[in-house]
Amino acid sequence: MLKKWLPFLVLLGGIAASGALLAYRPQPVLQTPLAEPPLVHTLRAEPQTLRLNVPSQGVVTPRSEIELVAEVSGKIVHAHPGWLNGGFFRQGEVLLTIDPRDYDLGVAEAEARIAEAQRQVQAELAQQEQARSDWRALGEGEPTPLALHLPQLAEARAKLKAATAERDKARLQRSRCELRAPFTGRVRDKQAGLGQYVQTGAVLARIYATDLAEVRLPLSAEQLGWLDLPLGRPGDGPAVTLSADLAGARRQWQGRIVRSEGALDGATGMLYAVAEVREPYAPRYAQPLLAGLFVQADIDGREQAGLFRLPTTAVNASQQTLVVDAGGRLHLRPLEILRTAPDGVWIKSGLAAGEQVVLDGVAVPIEGMLVRMER
Repeated sequence: MLKKWLPFLVLLGGIAASGALLAYRPQPVLQTPLAEPPLVHTLRAEPQTLRLNVPSQGVVTPRSEIELVAEVSGKIVHAHPGWLNGGFFRQGEVLLTIDPRDYDLGVAEAEARIAEAQRQVQAELAQQEQARSDWRALGEGEPTPLALHLPQLAEARAKLKAATAERDKARLQRSRCELRAPFTGRVRDKQAGLGQYVQTGAVLARIYATDLAEVRLPLSAEQLGWLDLPLGRPGDGPAVTLSADLAGARRQWQGRIVRSEGALDGATGMLYAVAEVREPYAPRYAQPLLAGLFVQADIDGREQAGLFRLPTTAVNASQQTLVVDAGGRLHLRPLEILRTAPDGVWIKSGLAAGEQVVLDGVAVPIEGMLVRMER
């Protein structure tokens, strides 16, 4: 019997032992894995003294540009070698000469009338002296002005004065036959040439000066705070660098703000400052500063202390940045931004010297979250 039931007893003992082991096995302790704080890259905020240059743009214009107008009529008998569209000339040079022969004749006739009037004056003086002598010898009482030839002498002197004025007028007309350049410059648009007959008042050409070039630069009300402009007072303003693509390369010209216009533009609210470039055709420039050229301007700004400069990626759209405190905690910090540019953001207030500003490493920032700083 023992041999018959022994296997069943062993099997039952094994089952009981397994059940006991399962019932009294140690229970595992569940542990939540600890997440490692994110690693961030930071920048130490340091106050700086920065010069905030102001960008602007405008079109180059000559300081002086006029229409050259004929003051007398006649045929053009001489033209300056530079009397061409784009031609150059110097101040005082004769640009055009109108046939002066008729006006020379007018001067000669006026001088002849002067000679005749002078003769009449001398004749009246002689007759006046003779009349005084005759009255002393034969007359009685006080002589009348007519008897002493006083009106006749006054008339002769008036005619002499009129003849002199006519001669001066004839000489003035003769001088207007030569049209001289009022400044050193260039011809923009020639409208008359050699051999052409012109009337008084006809526009002969449009010319402009090349000694000075100007550019009107629009500035916003905010930008005015970054510049030392001569607002409402005479005097030179900040230096300005003008640049443009010309002749296959980037060219630069140096100038200075010389004045600002008298009022803000009513449509845009902008104030126009005028930059002046002296001798825009000088050899020191690789290319001249041509009239009508569109240029970019970089105006020297005022130096300002206590500013912080951050990369544009460190400031979000709400004008906030992330800073890490001494305990490694993250904080959102609102900023007062002075200026934003492609190469950085200038912060006026909102940061303290030595604070660690987060550049990257936090996808979803949470106030007070723990972070690790890269050493």
